[in-house]
Order: sequence, then structure tokens, then C-alpha cells
Amino acid sequence: MMRHARHRVCQRSLADFTAGASFSISVHWEMEWAESTREQVYARSMILVPMLDNMFHMQLPLVEKIVRPVIVYLVLVLLLRIFGKRELAQLNPFDLVVLLSLSNTVQNAIIGDDNSVTGGVVGALSLLAINWFVVRLLFRSPRLNRALEGKATVLIRDGHIDGKALEREALTREELAEVLHKQGFEHIHDVHRCELEPNGTFYIEARDPSVADKRHEELLAKIEALAQQVNALRGTGTA
Repeated sequence: MMRHARHRVCQRSLADFTAGASFSISVHWEMEWAESTREQVYARSMILVPMLDNMFHMQLPLVEKIVRPVIVYLVLVLLLRIFGKRELAQLNPFDLVVLLSLSNTVQNAIIGDDNSVTGGVVGALSLLAINWFVVRLLFRSPRLNRALEGKATVLIRDGHIDGKALEREALTREELAEVLHKQGFEHIHDVHRCELEPNGTFYIEARDPSVADKRHEELLAKIEALAQQVNALRGTGTA
């Protein structure tokens, strides 16, 4: 009996020791895992924080980020008004090159030494705000609108080219003929009036009705004649 009692006590002590050792190992492993997790989170945060700071931290004052786009916008509007409507019309590759180069030239003046996302958003909002203000101002002041946008230039009257108008807008006869050909006119004397609008578009009015207009008028005349015949047949049927 004593031997069996001692054997049971030894078994219980061994079981308690094994359980305690397992618990200690489990606790130690959990502590190591928690420490490793904290280190990983800390390392990621050390990478994420500088990245977010570089993305959203502006290197320039807020007032400067607002003023830069406003100044560039007003200067471009003034320059396009001074140098005429030809650049907007893009009559040849040189005009297109000028516009593309102009956008790249003023880019640095707008953003400055700031490539942050916040700076870009502020610049975009500034451009939209100044454009909204200018559009509303021009809408309420027709005189100022005419002064900034200018007037349309008449290039052709009753089939005759205005040479002074072409010289003033720096347009050649070949460029004008190309514009007319794109609109379906073969000869200059087919044009009653041609104007270069302030936004760079061309308004062209035909001297005589076009073939399509003539066919449309003939079709309308035939439809009207058929309608009269139908009404006449209805009148005789009723009688």
C-alpha cells in the first residue's frame, strides 16, 4: 500500500511538473511572438510615417501655393489676348508646339519646389477657383468680356479676302484655303463670310445654298405638294 501511495504521489508530481513546464514554455513563446509582432508593427510604422509625410507635407507656405497658380493663370490669359487668336486655332504644327511647350514652361512656376499631394490639390483648387471667379465676372460685365476676349476678325466678305485682316492675324492664304477645304468649300468665292472667332474657331457662311441644303428644300417642297394633294382628295371624297 505504501509503495502504491508513493508511486501515485510521484506520478502526480511528475504530471504537475510537466504541466508547469508546458505552461512556462507556452507563456514564453507567446511573449516572444508578441514582442516580434510589436517589432514588425514598429518597423512598418517607421516606413509608413516618412512616406505619408513626404506625400502630404507641403514644402511651401499655403499662401504661396494659392498665389502661384492665380498669377500664372492671369498672365496666360493676358498673353493669349495680346498675341492673338492664331495660337488657339492651331493652324500648323508650330502653334501646337507652342501650346505644349507653354504648358511645360509654366508648370514649375505653378508648383514651385513642392511635389506633395496636398500642394497639388491646393494648386488645382486655386486654378478652378480663379477660373470660376473670372467666368462669373465676365458674365456680369459684357464690356470687360469684350475687352478680354476681343472681337471676331472678318477674313472674307462676299467672296473677297481681306488682306489687312490676314496680315493682322498672321494668316497666309494657304492656311485660310486649308480651313475652307476642311469645311467643304473648294473656292474662296463660294464663301459669303468667314470670321476668326476670339476662341480660335472659324465661322464660315456659304455664299449660295449648298447641295445638301438644296436637296433638303426640294424634299420639303415635294412633301408639301403631296400634303396638298392628299387634302384635295379628302375634300373631294367628303363632297
